[in-house]
Amino acid sequence: MDLRDLAVLVEAVQGGSLAEAARRLGLTPMAASRRLAALERELGVRLVHRTTRALAPTPEGEAFLPWAEAMLEQEAGAREALRPAGAGVSGLLRLTCSAPFGRRVVAPLMPGFLAAHPGLRVDLAMTDSVLDIVGAGIDLAIRIAPLRDSTLVARRLGDSARVLVAAPEYLARAGAPRRIADLGRHACLVSSGATHWDFTGPGGRVRQPVRGPFSATALEALHAACLGGLGIANLSEWYVEEELAAGRLIPLPLEDAVPEALGIWAVTPTARMVPPKVRAFLAALSARLAEGAR
Repeated sequence: MDLRDLAVLVEAVQGGSLAEAARRLGLTPMAASRRLAALERELGVRLVHRTTRALAPTPEGEAFLPWAEAMLEQEAGAREALRPAGAGVSGLLRLTCSAPFGRRVVAPLMPGFLAAHPGLRVDLAMTDSVLDIVGAGIDLAIRIAPLRDSTLVARRLGDSARVLVAAPEYLARAGAPRRIADLGRHACLVSSGATHWDFTGPGGRVRQPVRGPFSATALEALHAACLGGLGIANLSEWYVEEELAAGRLIPLPLEDAVPEALGIWAVTPTARMVPPKVRAFLAALSARLAEGAR
């Protein structure tokens, strides 16, 4: 059985079309169609229903797909086992993460990461929407939020510590909160629809009501408003590292609580085998997060 034919099947089902499979594998659409037809002839069954616009697996195709994926993963693992130590990884790594995390953390990693792995290419999808990583053919998603999809495999990389910050202009005008209850009299910049910020105190979790003159769905908008002196924001430390170092934002530690941290999760489509390219990126990202935690 030709593994190249299996790759066409897997990519076609994940991408929803033979054209998408051809794009991902660097083939012409005609070559992809011929490989899929050859696989169906070899197996003696139709694996997919094809129309001019869409593709979906048949019941036989759904039953065979996990075996095809497993064979491709085993082949990738076998090649990696034969690779000389220090030879690096190769291929295309598809990642997704939020736009702020991508701009502040992932994209700045790329020059050093790709210099260490010159045979690797990276395609980064930065979006605040939660993508279907299986359907989109994504190797790894980085999510900073409570996870809801139990069908995926998640590994916690660490905590995204949060910090209350304000611009010097705001603090000169309104002063700094000292205790969690003081936030009730301050202008707090919140995500649209949010009414509370979560903190951890001596007695456990505390939910503090907050309100202010401005709310937004985008983190960048809250960040910009905070820099402009409009109020206090509750932001991830990795997002405000530069502004804190430059003094454009001032941290506001409280005497009786700290902002509740969010988990940073690495989410993959399957637990059968984590490809070497994913392991290499996770090692680089974990090292970067460890630097920020010190």
